[in-house]
Amino acid sequence: MATWDGFQAFATTPAAAPPPPGTPHRSLEERLAYHSRFVTVRTPAINALAKNVRTLMILGRHQAVTARPSLIVTGPAGAGKTTALLQVGRACHLAHTRRHGAAATAGQAPVAYVLVPPAASAKTLAIEFARYLGIPVTAGMSQAQITNAVCHTYTAARVQLVMIDEIHRLNPRTTTGAQSADLIKDLTERIGATFVYAGIDVTTTPLFTGVRGAQLAGRASLIDCAAFPSRLGDQEPFRDLITAMESALDLRHHRPGTLPRLAPYLHERTAGRIGSLARLIRQAAITALLDGTERITKTTLDAIRLDHLAEQHYQPRARPRSRNTSTL
Repeated sequence: MATWDGFQAFATTPAAAPPPPGTPHRSLEERLAYHSRFVTVRTPAINALAKNVRTLMILGRHQAVTARPSLIVTGPAGAGKTTALLQVGRACHLAHTRRHGAAATAGQAPVAYVLVPPAASAKTLAIEFARYLGIPVTAGMSQAQITNAVCHTYTAARVQLVMIDEIHRLNPRTTTGAQSADLIKDLTERIGATFVYAGIDVTTTPLFTGVRGAQLAGRASLIDCAAFPSRLGDQEPFRDLITAMESALDLRHHRPGTLPRLAPYLHERTAGRIGSLARLIRQAAITALLDGTERITKTTLDAIRLDHLAEQHYQPRARPRSRNTSTL
């Protein structure tokens, strides 16, 4: 995904979708592949990010003196930050192609997606930017030379949206982290694009500390991609999320309404994290296809081993011992 060819393939590949009513049954292999990819549910975080990105891109369209306003997507691990980022990037890419036509956009790359490498230095981060568009980098090139090549190529490719993931890996308190933060600031001022960052709980990291952190905080709006609450006033957003996922299942014997009724249990299993929930339902659906039951039950869900973070959170309640049970 962190190359233009990979992102373009992702953006232009039709999203997974359940079969329309009345269509012939899909084969087992087709349905296994479908549940492996599965649908992306439009969450409030995706909606908020899409709306804000569109607004900021228009706001900064004619801003040439200073860096354009930016966004930071934050939240716990498994909360759907990267999914939200990529879905908005896909929408931006497709909108650009529809607006200008495939022929006119040949050679253009409206969206860039870059991962911050672990313990990133300014040079290794600049190399990641270069790698995305296939800019040649030799061992003898300096950081300044790589940065100049990146700015020139990104401008020529008409990059409009730059998405930087794993931003929590940057620590401006260290020498290399400070240099990397300075590089990003330099890129935001030299590339005419809107920058969107995503990272784990960035407000609790050193990212917003010191002079460099203050500069970032003064330019970036924050979108919190938090875990889903089981209840929010009169609404039940987590149950609504489960209902949307259940409606996308392609299982012949699954009873609609089964999963929403298990909402309290599913929230406890996943701590409200969309990543853990999606994995649990997808894995249970694949299990149901392989064992021939073609339906998901609580027994099916209980047998699934989830990610370690979710398993650590989940503490199943032990059944109370019957008063009539005798002790030997």
